[in-house]
Amino acid sequence: MSNKEGKKKLPIGIESFEEIRTAGFYYIDKTGLIRDLLQNWGKVNLFTRPRRFGKSLNMSMLKAFLEMGCDEALFDGLEISKEEALCEAYMGRFPVISISLKGANADDFDAAKGMLRQIINEEAYRLWKRLYPEQLGRYLSNSMERLMDSEMNDIDLMNSLRLLSNVLCQYYGKKVIILIDEYDVPLAKANEKGYYDQMVTLIKNMFEQALKTNDNLYFGVLTGCLRVAKESIFTGLNNLNVLSIIDVQYDEYFGFTDGEVKKLLDYYGLGDSYNIVKEWYDGYRFGNVDVYCPWDVICYCDKRRSNENLQPENYWANTSSNEVVRHFLEKAEGGMLKRDVEKLIAGECVVKRIHQELTYKDLYDSIENIWSVLFITGYLTRRGRADDDLFSLAIPNMEIRKIFTEQIMKLFRENVQKDGNSLNAFCEALKSGNVKAVETQFTKYLKKTISIRDTFAKKSIKENFYHGILLGILGFKEAWIVSSNKESGDGYYDTQIEIEDEEIGIVIEVKYAHDGNLDAGCQEAMKQIVETGYTQQMKEDGMQTILKYGVACYNKKCKVVMEREV
Repeated sequence: MSNKEGKKKLPIGIESFEEIRTAGFYYIDKTGLIRDLLQNWGKVNLFTRPRRFGKSLNMSMLKAFLEMGCDEALFDGLEISKEEALCEAYMGRFPVISISLKGANADDFDAAKGMLRQIINEEAYRLWKRLYPEQLGRYLSNSMERLMDSEMNDIDLMNSLRLLSNVLCQYYGKKVIILIDEYDVPLAKANEKGYYDQMVTLIKNMFEQALKTNDNLYFGVLTGCLRVAKESIFTGLNNLNVLSIIDVQYDEYFGFTDGEVKKLLDYYGLGDSYNIVKEWYDGYRFGNVDVYCPWDVICYCDKRRSNENLQPENYWANTSSNEVVRHFLEKAEGGMLKRDVEKLIAGECVVKRIHQELTYKDLYDSIENIWSVLFITGYLTRRGRADDDLFSLAIPNMEIRKIFTEQIMKLFRENVQKDGNSLNAFCEALKSGNVKAVETQFTKYLKKTISIRDTFAKKSIKENFYHGILLGILGFKEAWIVSSNKESGDGYYDTQIEIEDEEIGIVIEVKYAHDGNLDAGCQEAMKQIVETGYTQQMKEDGMQTILKYGVACYNKKCKVVMEREV
């Protein structure tokens, strides 16, 4: 389906409300957030949500509505336009300072400070162009010049938002609204690169000056992924109204609801993709509402419009390093934590204590903190009601589940490489046809890694997991030619090995014994090997000895059978 048929464009990566509304993009109406915020706002409001859930677009929407000189036509036909009294009182009535700290992520403190200066410079210049300099007077003009100076000193930088709000308030005779998007990005980068304490001091002073002791402030809104603990940058900020993923207020304004997704799919003629979209990208629980990840839904729909055979992809996962999942899994080498991970991957829930207030320095200090980070950042979601700070947690959907399984396999391959003795023992047993040793060694590997149990995944997906373990082991025999000759949307089947210098060919078929009958699974595997006829190709390649292995797995158990082909 093309735009020639009159369909609006999908707003992939567009965070400007004005651009979406004026350039023919599809927009899911979230302007009810404006009404609810203006009717219930605190002095300073912090929205915490996972990345890619519409925080920046909503901040752009607030700026477009509140700022003096706004284009009222942008809101024609939207929910907020029905609130006539509220629009009359607030639309286009305020000077607005709007910055995003998303780009302040440098490798060292001086570079990060320079990026923050540039952010302030650009916002000051944007606002300067709206003023009449001759009406400012010497003091306010001097203030603006300092704020636009790329060499701004540290004192002015820490005081910059307060200073800018003073200029605007004095000029317009109205208190100022301050919008700060992605407030915690500089802190995350600083923690990663080792200058966290310096960045905390800088951000704390900027926020305190602007949001706590600022008579020019009407109200402020911040967004971020984490609520950084009060003893850090929000010390003394008693007027902070935190609105997190567990709060009912504003729960439907970040993420797409089920009804909104159905409407979008129907609009583009993709109603037949609803079940796939729901399985892969739904499952998040914000307040009392179940929501989809907007980024995933939009990206999938865009590609699906031109490819009716499109398989679902990990769009959200590819926008981050997924470091927190790796930290989590590295600690899950045994005991209850390993069992907890297996339960999550099986689609079950685990009950954990969650701390919503953290500092970046403490994120990985304890497993309890890591549970909290996984929940806050969207890798886990809650099911049912919480009991105080105890939450029933689950993996939201197939996309996030795949992140976990891919990270599990990555760690498995790394650990296999470290254990050369076990690796060689398995490969030597495989090459010599020692069935018992192959079975024993493969079982050891299954017990070491996190398994995929049978309550969640389809049979083909479980088989992929065991194939992945096998390929992870074999991938480190550089002299062996290892291939997986059948590929499909579900994964790899029929692993083949050619050891050219010894003229040995090996074919392995792995089956998941869903009913626990390992003998039947082995028979099924051997039957498939015969039906594929792959051994003929190996003979043509010069392999004199052909070994056919059928492997059946069930949870952490396996059985291996082997036949030599004469």
